[in-house]
Amino acid sequence: MSFPLASITVYNSVVFGFFSNTQRLISKYRYGDGWHPCGMLDLTAASMLTGLMSVGLGAPVDLVKIRLQMQTQTVLAENLQLAGNVSNGTNIPLRSVHIPNQQLYRGPIHCISSILQTEGIQGLYRGAGAMILRDVPGYALYFIPYAIFCNLLTPSTSSSPHPCSIWLAGGLAGSISWVTATPADVVKSRMQADAQLQRKYNGVLHCIIQSYRTEGAEVGNDMLQQKTYM
Repeated sequence: MSFPLASITVYNSVVFGFFSNTQRLISKYRYGDGWHPCGMLDLTAASMLTGLMSVGLGAPVDLVKIRLQMQTQTVLAENLQLAGNVSNGTNIPLRSVHIPNQQLYRGPIHCISSILQTEGIQGLYRGAGAMILRDVPGYALYFIPYAIFCNLLTPSTSSSPHPCSIWLAGGLAGSISWVTATPADVVKSRMQADAQLQRKYNGVLHCIIQSYRTEGAEVGNDMLQQKTYM
C-alpha cells in the first residue's frame, strides 16, 4: 500500500500543478495576462496537454503498481499450468505437485529494475497507448465539466465558488470522466497485467478485439464497479 499511496500523492500534485501552469501560459500567450480567465478552447487545450503529460509520468507508476498487485496470481497461474502438463504426461497426481506461492518482485525498485532488464525502457510504458486513449479525453471530460459546474454553482454576487460547490463540482466531473474513460482503463490494466511468460495481447487493438469477443460490450462493468469502491 505504501507505493500506491506515495505515488498517487506525487502524481496528483504534478498533474494539477501542470494543468494550472498550462492555463496561465495559454492565457499569457493569447491575452497577454496569465491570470485572464480561460475560454472553453483554452481549457480544452490545457486539459488534453495535461492528459499527455500524465501518461509520461503515470504509465510506469501504474505498471509497477499493477505488476506488484498481480505478481502472485501470475506465478500461481503459470505453476498451475505447469502442474497440469506434468500430470497429463505422467502418473503423478496433480495434488502431489508442489506449487509455491512465490513472488516475482521484492518491491517497487526491484520491479522497475527487472522490467528494464527484461523488456527495456519500452517495457515501463506497456499499455501507454491505451492510457493515452483514457487520459487525453478523460482529463478534458474532467476539467471542462468541473469548470462549468463551478460557474453554475457560484452565485452572481460571489467572485469565487463556495468550498461545498467545489466538492460537488469535483464529484460530478469525476463521475463523468470515469464513466467515459472506463473502457480505455480496462484495456490499459489488462495489457499492464498481461502475463510476462505468455503474452495474451499483441497491442491495444488486439486487446480491445479479444476483450469484446470474450465478454461483449459489458467488458467495462467490473472495472467501473472496482473504481467506484476504491
